[in-house]
Amino acid sequence: MYFEEVTKATLYIALEMINSNPEYNIFENGKEARTLADMEEEFLNPNTNSAFIKLDDTYIGVIDYLIENPKDQYPWLGLLLLHVDYQGYGFGAQAFAVYENEMLKRGMKCVRIGVLKENTKAQRFWESIGFIYYNTATSQNGTGILCYEKQIG
Repeated sequence: MYFEEVTKATLYIALEMINSNPEYNIFENGKEARTLADMEEEFLNPNTNSAFIKLDDTYIGVIDYLIENPKDQYPWLGLLLLHVDYQGYGFGAQAFAVYENEMLKRGMKCVRIGVLKENTKAQRFWESIGFIYYNTATSQNGTGILCYEKQIG
């Protein structure tokens, strides 16, 4: 498993990954499907690293993260999402392990994530791989976000 950078030419693949998860889209922005313009704003910006999660030559998901959040100087994993066809096989934990290894190479000792309060499936996943809840925040649109962190290394 490895990561491949999302580019303008491959953005349509990210759209397919995201739109295979309508429940997540509803949690995130109140609609079942996103547009290519949404993907461009989310994945082709100078602030975050956006990549596909690939298993051999197959695109199975997307990951988006900040190396250092200017608000707290921690690395933040903004999104790790698998295409619905690849969920439930342990690939999410494997993808996180690849990300974790990347952060360790950069000298990081802890990573943080925010999980939408309504997304209990995601909460269970992150807790199962060692993330600990530490705070609740509110997003710009008023949604509750549960903040978690994990010591790595």
